[in-house]
Amino acid sequence: MAMSQQGTFTVYQALKMDRHMGPKFEVPAGSLSVISLLTIGVFLPLYDRVLVPFLRRITGHKSGITLLQRIGTGIVFAILSMIVAGLVERVRRTRSIKASDPTGMTPMSVVWLSPQLILMGLCEAFNIIGQIEFFNSQFPDHMRSIANALFSLSFAGSSYLSSFLVTVVHKFSGGHDRPDWLNKDLNAGKLDYFYYLIAVLGVVNLVYFWYCARGYRYKVGLGDFKEEKSYSDLEMSSKSNK
Repeated sequence: MAMSQQGTFTVYQALKMDRHMGPKFEVPAGSLSVISLLTIGVFLPLYDRVLVPFLRRITGHKSGITLLQRIGTGIVFAILSMIVAGLVERVRRTRSIKASDPTGMTPMSVVWLSPQLILMGLCEAFNIIGQIEFFNSQFPDHMRSIANALFSLSFAGSSYLSSFLVTVVHKFSGGHDRPDWLNKDLNAGKLDYFYYLIAVLGVVNLVYFWYCARGYRYKVGLGDFKEEKSYSDLEMSSKSNK
């Protein structure tokens, strides 16, 4: 849900910021998502070649960290991205109001949006790729196609949930001659509050994910998990079976 909302409202933020790079070139607002894609492209080789061997020496896991830990790390980055986005939007709105520009423009450079997009790229590198590997390795062999379908279904569900959340915020955050958080005039609205709301929902999601993941037992004898018989969770499982 965070990823689908991030792209839309980042474009709204960019339209109210200085997008000039040099005297003639102006960055298209819709192209800012390339920052997240570049982050993924740069981070993944570093993760496989540097971070995994380093973590392997610490944890003893063949993949450095388990797949569920990788997914959880992605959720944490999503929460941090929403918090940073809220802070940047608050500064943008404050500067724009002080500038008293009737167009709502602010002298802030669009580069200020880079941190939240980088964090979202890290979220995708951990979470989405972790989910794909988890589904492909943990589902039974004859259910691989269902696993891939569930991954696509999760995106569809998050899109519907995002639309529902936007509708609820529009309905209940305004009223009494007060603009709602997602007002078309960003300076009149409170887009940063909306980002913080998503961050809070992300924390709830992280707690629920941790609660479900802590009791999970990995499928043994499949590639990356052949060595997991030595993990404490599987040792406890084997003892209970005895």
